[in-house]
Amino acid sequence: MKILRVCLAISYVPFTLIGFNYIAIQIVVSGYDYYFLVMLLALAIMLSFFVEYLIPYQKNWNTAHNDSVRDLLHACVNEAANSMSVILLPIIAAFVPHLNFWPDEWPIWGQLLLAVFISDLGITLVHYASHKNMFLWRFHAVHHSVKRMYGFNGLMKHPIHQAFETIGGTFPLVALGIPVEIAALLAFAIAVQLLLQHSNVDMKIGPLRYFLALAPLHRFHHIKRPIEGDVNFGLFTTIWDRMLGTAVYDADRIFTSEDLGIEKEPDYPIKYVAQMLKPFSRANDRVQ
Repeated sequence: MKILRVCLAISYVPFTLIGFNYIAIQIVVSGYDYYFLVMLLALAIMLSFFVEYLIPYQKNWNTAHNDSVRDLLHACVNEAANSMSVILLPIIAAFVPHLNFWPDEWPIWGQLLLAVFISDLGITLVHYASHKNMFLWRFHAVHHSVKRMYGFNGLMKHPIHQAFETIGGTFPLVALGIPVEIAALLAFAIAVQLLLQHSNVDMKIGPLRYFLALAPLHRFHHIKRPIEGDVNFGLFTTIWDRMLGTAVYDADRIFTSEDLGIEKEPDYPIKYVAQMLKPFSRANDRVQ
């Protein structure tokens, strides 16, 4: 049994990261409707819950903290917004100057990797700015209010902040002429990455920690104390954090709910509607 748990801890990330994105590519290549990607994402979410149950990083993070309905609403609203942005991409592209440099001749997996690399830079910079700029932090604080980390609440964001990240990550891609199918695959890849980045799985990632922004690294980002938690901003990779000097990792550090949240606002709203309204009230002073 112990061997099986170790094998699961080692295989979960590559199976999810490679397996689900491979299936997504096959769905698009085969000409199936994009709603099959939504069904595939639902399967990835169910697998996330199942593996978190089998090998949790913290058992009590599998227990609802009066946040299940809220997280479901966040996921539904934000993923619906992502789907709508893909649908509207041709209309959006009509208003953005085209460079027509997109490498359509590349294999679809190569185009997806390029989209991931470019969007990762844009999203990381918006994320970094959100910890430095008070206006952006007001909306980003919703995501940092969590008191437990599990895959599904990786999809928990204020839709306005998600819009900022989407613009930062996709504007260069739209300018380059990214095809709709690659944009759809990118949206799916981002959702899967968020599941892995916030996962409550006691995953063993070995040398992948030097390249991929997975849960063992991202937990440092959710430390509730200013400055100490202003690290590991990358979505997909650690490349930009290394360039920014914000890459942090300590294999011996153990996280609990006491480490999470917003130190200067311990009573941050929990309910969905209250979180939607909070950024329009007094901002907290985490930003230094």
